[in-house]
Amino acid sequence: MRRMTDNTRTEGAVSATEAPGPHRRQAVALALKDWAGSLRRRFRAGELGSLPVVLVLATVWIIFQSLNDNFLSPRNLSNLSVDIVGTGLIAVGIVFVLLLGELDLSVGSISGFAAAIFAVLNVNNGVPEWLALILAVLAGTAAGAVQGFSCAKTRVPVFVVTLAGLLTWNGLMLYVLGTSGTVNLDENGLVAELTSYYFTNDAVAYGLAALCAGAVFLLSYLDRRRRMAAGMPHRSLGDIAVRTGGLAVIAFTSAYLLNRFQGLPLALLIFLVVVAGLDIVLRHTHYGRQVYAVGGGVEAARRASLNVTGIQTAVLALSGTMAAVGGLFLASRITSVSQSSGSGVLLLNAIAAAVIGGTSLFGGRGTTWSAVLGMLVIQSIASGMAITDTPTAIQFVITGGVLFAAVVIDALSRRSQEAHGRA
Repeated sequence: MRRMTDNTRTEGAVSATEAPGPHRRQAVALALKDWAGSLRRRFRAGELGSLPVVLVLATVWIIFQSLNDNFLSPRNLSNLSVDIVGTGLIAVGIVFVLLLGELDLSVGSISGFAAAIFAVLNVNNGVPEWLALILAVLAGTAAGAVQGFSCAKTRVPVFVVTLAGLLTWNGLMLYVLGTSGTVNLDENGLVAELTSYYFTNDAVAYGLAALCAGAVFLLSYLDRRRRMAAGMPHRSLGDIAVRTGGLAVIAFTSAYLLNRFQGLPLALLIFLVVVAGLDIVLRHTHYGRQVYAVGGGVEAARRASLNVTGIQTAVLALSGTMAAVGGLFLASRITSVSQSSGSGVLLLNAIAAAVIGGTSLFGGRGTTWSAVLGMLVIQSIASGMAITDTPTAIQFVITGGVLFAAVVIDALSRRSQEAHGRA
């Protein structure tokens, strides 16, 4: 009996070696089945993740491409990748504030204030660009920290304090700019090159795509091992492989399209590095877990001996920092700073990007990548409207409708999670 079993195993091994195709297809089919099953379970539990916004983005791209063949052209997509950076960086800071269940209304004014400080110091007073840039960013950090400390100590709602900040920092921006009102930046300077420099070597874009796919697979695999060791629910290898493969396709396609125009924009590279770095801070550090904990319930966090004052101050300081950096990128895009910097729909677009991307208004749920996806949706609508010569009024209506849908989905998702005991 033992010989027969050994022969059977040997024959099976040979057949598998001789015909690896069917087994490979079976493994892929099993991985897709696991991924589909996981998706169904998450959908029933209200854990939709980024799926709704991805579907909205795909719909927007399909519609505008059908209206104008130039929408998905390498040139337009390259411009789109740069246009999302300034407001997108501000939206990343908003994500942290929303995770606390709060709202920062001062980011637009802080972005204009920081840009004005840089312009006046560098252009009007001859301060070196690198030093003026650092001082401008630190001004944004200080503005956010003052607001955060005030909120934490006085227990006044964040939106009230930041509403006062909106007026204060806007007034200081006008004071800094003085009577001239507009300061033009050096078109060949450091800040101007933030949005005008491109890596023309194709290997840079493809290398970044490979690095992103490899990093996602490695982090997902290590997270799976940690969860398995702790006896916690974890993703299957098939699920990780499907996710990584999908990301790799998107990354290499994006690299190919960018290389067909001028190459990888420096602004996009900085944006992705910042978003990825802050995502690691949020999901893999003690500070990030504290932010989620405070967003889940302030009183519960206080009873758990968390330093709520320090956390709120740090989050608002981070929001101010990101607003200042975003303001510099916005100034770089037009190579000037004026009295209208940081005003208009900038604040609304930053908040909308975070919410549309999947960050919950109720706090405790969202990632920095939410800002990227949401900003892609908003800027894609704006770009499509410009290409098709559609009135700006329609753009506002469509963006407002998408924002309303995102809020409704967020509310329904939270109800579903509460019904399943996960909220």
